[in-house]
Amino acid sequence: MTSQFNDYCRFFNNILFEVQETQEQAIIEGANVISTAILNGGRFYVFGSGHSHMIAEEIYNRAGGLAFVTAILPPELMLHERPNKSTYLERIEGLSKSYLNLHQVTDKDVIMIVSNSGRNIVPVEMAIESRNIGAKIIAMTSMKHSKDVTSRHSSGKKLYELADVVLDNGAVIGDAGFRILDTDIYSGATSDAIGCFLAQALIVETLQQLVKEGFQPPVFRSSNVDGADQFNDQLFDKYVKW
Repeated sequence: MTSQFNDYCRFFNNILFEVQETQEQAIIEGANVISTAILNGGRFYVFGSGHSHMIAEEIYNRAGGLAFVTAILPPELMLHERPNKSTYLERIEGLSKSYLNLHQVTDKDVIMIVSNSGRNIVPVEMAIESRNIGAKIIAMTSMKHSKDVTSRHSSGKKLYELADVVLDNGAVIGDAGFRILDTDIYSGATSDAIGCFLAQALIVETLQQLVKEGFQPPVFRSSNVDGADQFNDQLFDKYVKW
């Protein structure tokens, strides 16, 4: 039986290498925006709908995670209630302002909005409403995909056009770009796995910048390491915003 494992590894690694070669400056700029906000009393919010919500969870309240991160995770825009529910709801105008109000996002804050296509109403509106508040915006998207499609928002804007910093996940148009042998089937989506890598890289760079500024960043430890629970509980009490 022929395995495609190594072929898929090469496919994935080619995209990861492209990201490594092109996104360093964007990571530095994003980390600078976040660290500046934190040093001035702000927070770092992360939002994504559908599968993109996994990237918000990746850097929220976990081992090595910065305690100033708050994930905006409305369950109706995730996948566990009904698979296509988030697909329909993220095309409805008027939701994003409520989410920002609920989480009390201010002009001191930074928000990273994750959307592979960058075309749907809720992520675009999230950027518009965040800009109205005065918050800084980091977009994580696929520039190949986003530039190939039209916006579904009434403004005609796409996510990357509204951001202060853009992180390009390098995903091909349609995300699932790996062809199964002897078929016209494409699979192996990369946006979330590489998106999680970029999100972690952003946190690492932010921590480095904070340390350089003489600021001791509050960072969670693994709850499966002895003694970590007491340490983490102190961070929860002091920093975590629900």
